Amino acid sequence: MFDINRIVRSNIRNLVPYSSARDEFHGEAKVYLDANENSLGSPLLKWYNRYPDPQQLALKEKITRIKGVTAEHIFLGNGSDEAIDILYRAFCEPGRDNVVICPPTYGMYEVSANINDVAVKKVPLTPGFQLDLEALEEAVDAQTRIIWLCSPNNPTGNALDRSDIELVLNNFDGLVVIDEAYVNFSRQRSFIPDLADYPNLVILQTLSKAWGLAALRVGMAFSSAAVIEIMNRIKPPYNINEASQKLAADALGEVEQVNEMIRILVSERDRLAAALTDQGKVIWVFPSDANFLLVRVPDARRLYEFLLGRGIVVRDRSSQPGCADCLRITVGTPAENDLLLSALHDYPDSSVSLP
Repeated sequence: MFDINRIVRSNIRNLVPYSSARDEFHGEAKVYLDANENSLGSPLLKWYNRYPDPQQLALKEKITRIKGVTAEHIFLGNGSDEAIDILYRAFCEPGRDNVVICPPTYGMYEVSANINDVAVKKVPLTPGFQLDLEALEEAVDAQTRIIWLCSPNNPTGNALDRSDIELVLNNFDGLVVIDEAYVNFSRQRSFIPDLADYPNLVILQTLSKAWGLAALRVGMAFSSAAVIEIMNRIKPPYNINEASQKLAADALGEVEQVNEMIRILVSERDRLAAALTDQGKVIWVFPSDANFLLVRVPDARRLYEFLLGRGIVVRDRSSQPGCADCLRITVGTPAENDLLLSALHDYPDSSVSLP
């Protein structure tokens, strides 16, 4: 049975959060003399001189309409990385507790654990990049506070088996965090509709991928009201700036345009995967539910350097478990993908065969 009071740190449970000027006043006023702002404005727009809404209510309202959850179930952070860090600071006692990650996976789970002095237990994915449930069960102990799952997974691109995730949710009494940064490109549906069934579930999403707003740094976490209240208690008062809030809210009104971009990217992903296979220059193109492909080649570093010489930057993931001689290739525009395929055509590679 999940009990949030069992895993939340005692100092966080007793924390009185910082109260900003804009937390203490709600509504509209004619004169604002409460926050020591520059009343004359700024060199940019007039409203940049005012502090942003610390609770991001207007932006959350837009998200509510799209995701179907109320504001009390939404946390907004300076990218998903802030949400990751706050979950450690809220629920993991430094030097005592541990978390489980399933490599190869997103590197910030481990980096943030190290920053917060939280031990990391690694349970590698199977050769097919799925959860090893038996090893996961063996890794969990009384001090395990969080299990991090990335689905669709980065860098492998595949979605984790839904029934496996549900099994973890039903049998672990700590937090299960599902990072759905790439879910818009996947055939697997989000776990957001299941929040009411799992009080220990936290879902991470972002506006950086499908919505194309990476420069704004707006990450989202969805969970029970109890978990979100604790996260909001810890966050800096003005963690999402006014420009990011406004621009993100404007973008969320363009759902049809975003859906069309997703359609194009998925189509290009499939075209790129087929073309890479047909060229015979790669050993294997792994199935993808994301906006990138993981590709195994005879010599990843050599091909990486060759592409770099052509002005094309990809990611060498060879150091990751199970990803020997693998490149991660983001799906570009049709023109960018054509340039990649043209470069590969000229690549002086020896013949390869499928495994």
